[in-house]
Amino acid sequence: MAGVIVTLAATRGHTPRNGGAKMVVSVSDVWGTVGGGNLEATAVSHARKMIASASRNPELVKVALNDKAPAEFGVQCCGGEVTMLLEPIPVVPSVAIFGMGHVGLELARILSRHDLELFLIDSRADMLTEDRLAGLVDGNARVQVRHAPIPESQLPDLPPMTHVLIMTHDHAEDIALCDFALRQTDLASIGLIGSKAKWSRFRQRLSAEGHSSQQLERITTPIGIPGLRAKEPAVIAVSVAADLLLTFERTSG
Repeated sequence: MAGVIVTLAATRGHTPRNGGAKMVVSVSDVWGTVGGGNLEATAVSHARKMIASASRNPELVKVALNDKAPAEFGVQCCGGEVTMLLEPIPVVPSVAIFGMGHVGLELARILSRHDLELFLIDSRADMLTEDRLAGLVDGNARVQVRHAPIPESQLPDLPPMTHVLIMTHDHAEDIALCDFALRQTDLASIGLIGSKAKWSRFRQRLSAEGHSSQQLERITTPIGIPGLRAKEPAVIAVSVAADLLLTFERTSG
């Protein structure tokens, strides 16, 4: 969840709290306090404007605490002055790879080097052994490994705005994941590995399940950089990762 850290960076005279006091502001919640009253309400209002505008730059806000100072949320007569530092908390992308076969493993190796939440999900326990996934937990990503005999059962537990990549060993699992993913309204994207012929069959079956043409447009297939035709797992993984990183840049901008 996007948020802003508010710190009393400097204080002068009498103030409700000393320098260094902190609170965290999100769209709907506040944790901690910098002193209440107009001071805190001003900080919360400014922080939420930063969240709404997706600001990534820290800002300084100065508030005077006397009866002659402008006060949108009520008068505070402590007599001092406060300078607050507002620092946006970056939102870390979340990615779920369903299917840890050859391509899934290569893709996980690349993505584990990036600052994101990475979910590795497979119905086969032998695809998720410590030996096989060695090295993935040493990167920047927060890696969560989940063995799920029914992989689609994991979709509701993913963080909001997760990017889902479907690449299991079984087309029956793939289509079940597509069906359930389309019923989730809070996913950032849905990507499916495979050919045009595979997608043609999937479209027919998903349409029969009640998904409209507009809903089916949520699924991107094939995934990866257009025009790259090599089929080696490592090449496909690089292509998919590059396309995903471009998506991160577009959405963060």
